[in-house]
This record gives sequence, C-alpha cells and structure tokens, in this order.
Amino acid sequence: DQGQYTCNGSVDINGNPASKIDTGKWRACSSILGGEFCGALAYYGVGTNLVSYLTKVQNQGNLTAASNVASWQGTCYLTPLLGSFFADSYWGRHRTIVISMTIYTVGMVLLTLSAVVPANNNTLVVSPKDTLTSLGLFLTALGLGGIWPCVPPFGADQFDETDGAEKTQKELYYNWYYFAVNGGFFLASTVLVWVQDNCGWKLGFGIPTLVSAIGVAGFLATMKIYRYQRPGGSVLTRIFQVLVAATRKINVNAPIDSSLLYEMPGKDSAIVGSRKLMHTDGLNFFDRAATFTGSDEIYHETTNPWKLCTVTQVEELKILLRMFPILLTGVIFNTAEAMLPLFIEQGELMDNNMHGFSLPPASLTTFNCLCILVLAPTYNKVLMPMMSRFTGNKRGLSEFQRIGIGMVFAMLSMVSAALVEMFRLHSVKNRVLDHENTAVPMNILWQAPQYSFVGIAKVFSVVGVIEFAYEQSPDAMRSLCQACSLAMVTFGSYLVCIMLKFINEVTARLPGQGSHGWIPEDLNQGHLDKFFLFMAGLQLLNLLAFVYCATRYKRKLAT
Repeated sequence: DQGQYTCNGSVDINGNPASKIDTGKWRACSSILGGEFCGALAYYGVGTNLVSYLTKVQNQGNLTAASNVASWQGTCYLTPLLGSFFADSYWGRHRTIVISMTIYTVGMVLLTLSAVVPANNNTLVVSPKDTLTSLGLFLTALGLGGIWPCVPPFGADQFDETDGAEKTQKELYYNWYYFAVNGGFFLASTVLVWVQDNCGWKLGFGIPTLVSAIGVAGFLATMKIYRYQRPGGSVLTRIFQVLVAATRKINVNAPIDSSLLYEMPGKDSAIVGSRKLMHTDGLNFFDRAATFTGSDEIYHETTNPWKLCTVTQVEELKILLRMFPILLTGVIFNTAEAMLPLFIEQGELMDNNMHGFSLPPASLTTFNCLCILVLAPTYNKVLMPMMSRFTGNKRGLSEFQRIGIGMVFAMLSMVSAALVEMFRLHSVKNRVLDHENTAVPMNILWQAPQYSFVGIAKVFSVVGVIEFAYEQSPDAMRSLCQACSLAMVTFGSYLVCIMLKFINEVTARLPGQGSHGWIPEDLNQGHLDKFFLFMAGLQLLNLLAFVYCATRYKRKLAT
C-alpha cells in the first residue's frame, strides 16, 4: 500500500522504502536532538573558556591565545563545506554524522589528556601537552565539519514533506533544534565554566568528553527507526557538467517550449535520492545544457552529461544561484553576534556592582542565550498561532518573514548599544574621566536590551535560514546549503575584524580626533557609539537588500 510508505525518496536502514509508521517522526528526532544537545554542550564547553585554558595552563600570551581561539572557531565554521560535500555526494548524512561524531569525540579525549599530562619545562622541545592540545582542537574542528551541516537536514529528513501532517511537524523541528543547541550552550557557559574555574581542567574537559560519547551512543542506538536519504553523487561534477554543456552550446537557442528540454522519462530523477525538478523561467543561458542538438545521442535512455543534462540537473544550478544572494545577506547579519566582544569591553567601563556582588561583564551574554531558550518553544505555542491570524500562514511566518524580522532586531541591538554608549560617554565628560580608563557610575544592566535583541534576532533569522536552506535547496544538496549558511558566520566575524581596523585608522585622521580613532585602547576617549550607529546603518542596508532579493526570489518546483 503506497500510503504506508514515505513519498519523498527516503529509505529505511535496509535500503527499502521507509515505513510511515515504523520510522522517522518525533521518535527518531528525539535522539537526534539529544545528540545535538550533547554536541553543543561539548563544543561550547571547550570554546567558551578556551582562551583561559590556553593562557593559564598552556602559558600562551593573551594575543597568541586570542588569535588561536579565533582561528579554531573560524575553522569550525569552514570545515562544514568539506563535510557537506561528502554527505551529499558519497556517504549520506547519517554516515557522515557518525564518522564526524567519532572524530570529534577522539578530539575531546585528546584535549582532556592535554589537561592531565604534566607540563614540559624544556622550551626547546614541543611538549606532549602542546601536541595533544593542537591535535585535539584540529580533530574537534574537523568533526564539527560533518556534524553541523548534516544534523539539521537529517532531522528534517525524518518528516515526509509530501504529507501535510508531517510537514507541519517538520516546521516545529527547526525551533526545537535551535533550542537544543542553545540549551547546551547555556549549561556550558554557566555550569561547565564554573567547573573549569573552580574544579580544574581535567574535570572541565572530562565532563564534555563524556557527554559527547553519550551523544554518539544515543544517536547510534536508534539507527533502525531513522529515515535515510541516499547520496546523489558528486555535487561539483553535476554543476560543472551543466556549465560545460551550456558553454558548448553557446550559439544554440533554448526552445521557448520547456517541454522540449531533455529530462529522464518516468517519475525517477537521474540524480539518486532527488526528486525531479520542474523547469523555471530565468537564467535561461543554462537551459542550453538541456537543449537537444543534432550531435546529442541517447543510448538506452542515458546521455553524455557533459554534452546534454537533464532539466533537474540544470534547475539544481539555478536554485543555487538564486539562493546565494539570500545566504550572502547572512554575512552582515552575523556581524551583530560578532559585536559581543565589543559589548563586553563596553561593560568593563560601567558599574557592575549589584548589591555587593560584582557581575562579570561577560556574564551578560546569558541574556542572549536566555532569550533564545524562552523564545524558541514560545514561538511554537504562542507566537505561531498569533501570527497566523494576521498572515494567513499556518506556520505563522514564512522563512523569509522570519529572517527579515531577525534582521530588524539585529539593527535594534546596534542602536541600543549606541544609545548606551552615548549616555556612558556623556557621563564620562560630566565627570572629566575622558583621560582616565575607569568605569563610570552607570549600571551595567543597561546593556541587557542589546544582548537580548541579538538573541531575539537569532531565534527568528537563524531558524529561518535553517528552514530556507532545507526547503529551497535541491534534494541532493541540502547539507551543502546548510554549510554555506554556516560559512556566513565566519565571514561576518572576518568582516568585523577588517572593519574595526579600517574604520579606526580612517577616523584617526579626522580633525578633532587627536591621535586615536573611534575605538582606542581607552574607550573613554573614543566614539564607540558612532561605530555602533555605523553598524546599525549597515544592518538597515542589508535588510533592504534582503527584502529586494526575497521579493524577487523564485521558489523551486519539485514534482
């Protein structure tokens, strides 16, 4: 009976059509979300306090440690491009996740051993402690490359999007996925950081290592009830085949009637694990790749794909090109979170005394996390029904609307930070502290809104991007599109680094600035408020660019 099996091409562990009753849905997702929670706890358990470990235990200088942490974090967001390629092309998402989780856990074990091994006083020889740390960090970054781009789509694979009821449940999954990630982050940045500072690094790294191993075991324990999507072969090869075939026929005009373009007969696509895609107008140059000419020959219903491609293959490339501008707006959006170190520096020059208790400026990042933990489940239960009354959309908001709202809050976080800095600098001038690198009597909790706005922005935009990357990407390229969205986080951080240096050098030459720019060592002499306003303007321009791209976006048409 066709009604007993999924219709989106998913199979069970034995390679047979997946049963709707015995596989997938929330029963399978519970172990996926649990594994993601464990992975997030392990990652943030290392990353949140890594700079302290490198300075206090490895005896690295502040600049060297900060540079090493930034390099490691940047690598963690770029390795998904490699992991996603293997997942979509050869291994499939499940196998990639298992291999990557194993690599990641081995890296965690090496980091834990680095905290156990005694230091080597011989400075002329590379110590085992340094070797274990470097190798451990490398393996964790490599492991994350297969986990981060594959877990969100693998969880979404557990719901059949051709079934209305399951499609609705899948839309709730994205919020719970992000909730699991930030639940792990919250525990890591509070409990684990306390353990590392008060109980030592052996236990501080040992706990996340154990949690990571538990996540792997839980993920493997439910293999029989997962739904699997088969890998579709090399993504890059298919892209280059379309480019080569279209270029070869540069003097050939594609037919006006799209039904004359080449496609595989029957209901199955030429790409394993992918549904057929219907032809869409636009980017017509690539339609030449699917256009018959006298030299094209078909043997046993197959062709030379370097000369003649199917419509589905051509549409894959069109989809990627259409998605790229939307994903690119994520670079500017992610600069908002990259501002958190500046928020902390701003907070260090404010009054952090709370009824006799000294509140660390970095602890305000919990406002960011708490907003996510409250809003993610609240969106499903409260905001979604409310929004659906106004939008007429059962989901409450489309993925584009969610991304756009998130961008508005990213802009508001910059405006809020600028207003706080304006009042802080006003207090500096009133007390003639502009030549003293000291705190002003302004309560640090005034920073709470700017942190909260970043958290709200992430709940809307990040979840919206995850949904967009899954729903609109070609079936056989879903991990790759997730990896591209993750890469935008790194590019956003790189952009902030470049802009900080560039703007500070340019503003130092402005009349009345003295020998320093907007962001000097002593922020009491600077104009951090102007930099925040500049970034708010950049976020506004980015929002307008996103709206322009979103209103002109052509959605994919899957059969």
